[in-house]
Amino acid sequence: MLLEVSGLDVSYGRTRAVKGADLTVGQGEIVAVLGANGAGKTSLLRALQGAVKPAGGRIVFDGVDLTAQSSAARVRSGVMLVPEGRQIFVSMTVHENLLMGAYLRRDGAVESDIDAIYDRFPNLAQRRDMKASVLSGGEQQMLAIGRAMLGRPRLVMLDEPSLGLSPLFVERLFDLLGELNREGIAILLVEQNTTMALELAARAYVLDLGAVVLEGTSAELMRDEALTEAYLGGGAPAPAQPAAG
Repeated sequence: MLLEVSGLDVSYGRTRAVKGADLTVGQGEIVAVLGANGAGKTSLLRALQGAVKPAGGRIVFDGVDLTAQSSAARVRSGVMLVPEGRQIFVSMTVHENLLMGAYLRRDGAVESDIDAIYDRFPNLAQRRDMKASVLSGGEQQMLAIGRAMLGRPRLVMLDEPSLGLSPLFVERLFDLLGELNREGIAILLVEQNTTMALELAARAYVLDLGAVVLEGTSAELMRDEALTEAYLGGGAPAPAQPAAG
């Protein structure tokens, strides 16, 4: 098993955002984490990346206990997060943003890896010397994913990657995630577009008020009408955001 999370607790003062969560991701597997707003999904990812310190539990990646490790140590281990809202540096160029993804690397292959990103995303190549602020929402998401890829990840975690994107760009995004997975990268996907997430992922967990209330294969969860009504809004995508892609 690539990632094993057991009994994870995340608290902000007296508020328990994540409550004793157990979760696994296998080598080369796509796993979705679903649930309504406020269910604890982002807090879960932030704890896995090391942005917040867990109040309890254990995080093991490829047999190594990362629970007390820094975010940098987790990146070196091959764990990368594409955060909600993309969080690119809009005052920096596209190329400079990509370089930020390789800030911990000490090898000589960074530029060739960036060239590979440009081959995958021609729009970014055309704008490599422009400020990232000129990019559309979809292009910014591609930049955020490209930046994560510069860390040479074994596991990519994505927090609501389709948020605010046009339907066409959402399709392109999910196609891209499938491509990355076929290249051997495991994916942990937090996504409110439950239908597309379950179509892409092999398994899924459902969070409610910080606790894992359901888990199973995507096929099992899609067949469970009570589940979709109670936790996933009938399986419909999240309310539409202004298109940006």
